[in-house]
Amino acid sequence: MLAKANLVGALTTISIYVLYIIMFGLRLLGLPELAHRIASIQFLAVIPLIFLLLNVKNFDRPAIYSIQIILMLFVLLVELFLDYILKIPWRDVRWMVITYVTLFFAGTGGLLGVAAKMTMRGWTITAIILFLIMAVLAFVSRAVTGI
Repeated sequence: MLAKANLVGALTTISIYVLYIIMFGLRLLGLPELAHRIASIQFLAVIPLIFLLLNVKNFDRPAIYSIQIILMLFVLLVELFLDYILKIPWRDVRWMVITYVTLFFAGTGGLLGVAAKMTMRGWTITAIILFLIMAVLAFVSRAVTGI
C-alpha cells in the first residue's frame, strides 16, 4: 500500500506541474480563456491529496509531508475562491499577486517532497525538471501577458 501511495503522490505532483505548464503555455499563445478552462482540472488533485493526507499516520510520514499537502490544498482552495467563485481581479493588485505567487510556489514546491517519496530517482528528477519549467513559464507568462 505504501508503494501505491508513493506512486499516487508522484503522479499527482507531475500531473499538476504538467497542467500548469499547459496553462501558462496557453496564456503565452494568447488563449487565456482556454487556459482558465484547462486549469479547472487542477481541482481533481484534491482527491489524491486528501487521500494522502488522511493516510499520513498509516505511512509513518514526518510532519513536513502533511504540511506540503496542506499547502497545496490551500493553494487550490484560494484559487477556487479567487478565480472561480468570487472572480476577484486580484492579478491587478500587486500585494495580492505577491502573496498568491508566494503561496503558489510554497504549495507546488512542497509537492517535490511528495514526489520524492518514490524510491526511483527518475520520478524525483522528472518532478524537479517540470517544476523548473513551470516556474519559468509562470514568470514569463506574467511578464508577457500580465496574467
